[in-house]
Amino acid sequence: MHIYFAATHIQTLPEGHRFPMAKYELLRQRLADELPDVRLQLAEPASDGELALVHTPAYIEAVTHGGLSAAAQREIGFPWSEGMVERARRSVGATVSAARTAMQQGLAANLAGGTHHAYADKGSGFCVFNDVAVAARLVQAEAARQRRGQLQVAVIDLDVHQGNGTANIFRHDPSVFTLSMHGAKNFPFRKEESDLDVELPDGCGDDGYVAQLEQALKQLSLRCEPELIFYLAGADPHEGDRLGRLHISFAGLQMRDAMVLDWARSQRIPIAMVMAGGYGKVISDTVQVQINTFTQAYLSWQHWQNQSP
Repeated sequence: MHIYFAATHIQTLPEGHRFPMAKYELLRQRLADELPDVRLQLAEPASDGELALVHTPAYIEAVTHGGLSAAAQREIGFPWSEGMVERARRSVGATVSAARTAMQQGLAANLAGGTHHAYADKGSGFCVFNDVAVAARLVQAEAARQRRGQLQVAVIDLDVHQGNGTANIFRHDPSVFTLSMHGAKNFPFRKEESDLDVELPDGCGDDGYVAQLEQALKQLSLRCEPELIFYLAGADPHEGDRLGRLHISFAGLQMRDAMVLDWARSQRIPIAMVMAGGYGKVISDTVQVQINTFTQAYLSWQHWQNQSP
């Protein structure tokens, strides 16, 4: 199973910054130790042309050359640096590679990604470029060049925050179905309209969460026939997350992951998986949620390899 990543040491944050950048290296180390058969691979950075499938040229230029206003940087939540730009480009590149590999092998992943608050012309909420949107548009373009027609894509966004940027980017695009299951009262406080939004109350627990997801997957099956799924497996619905406001246990999130992965595999729909958010009060809790997700994904990938087309 291929897992692509962007080196995080290239982006240095001020001391005390609330974004837990260290989680990515901790996760990579644990994956190398606990799932030694997975192939961890440094991603290539996305090019200007690839980013321009989604983002405006003016925004790409401003990010690349440090032309973002102070207000734009505050909305993103990161100070500008060359390292920020490099990591953002490689994070997009990791999701692009995961999508291409998933189309061939059934499942692949980005160690990070899921930057779903980024719009075409701005970033927000620790999201610079929208990796899933760029990857979706790119694999669709590649499929069209191979004369396969319009590739149908679904985004299953289970981060605790609504994927507002993704919903906005694809709001008039019938070839991409956006599903977001998120906290009703959580960030962003002005929601966009996804194709299917499932809003959860504060304090939602395992039973309610799993029941809502089951219904959402049924709705997705009725309304879309995807040929590729992007799965945002956010760790922030976990009960120990400082930004999540839900009460989903480790077991509940493992059940979530198994439901999505089994549902897709049963229909032979490839999955490109990205990690999205995770802000545990204890960083090891976030990493454990993600290790559990990758363990489920690895089992699913093994089933893909042993399952006849």
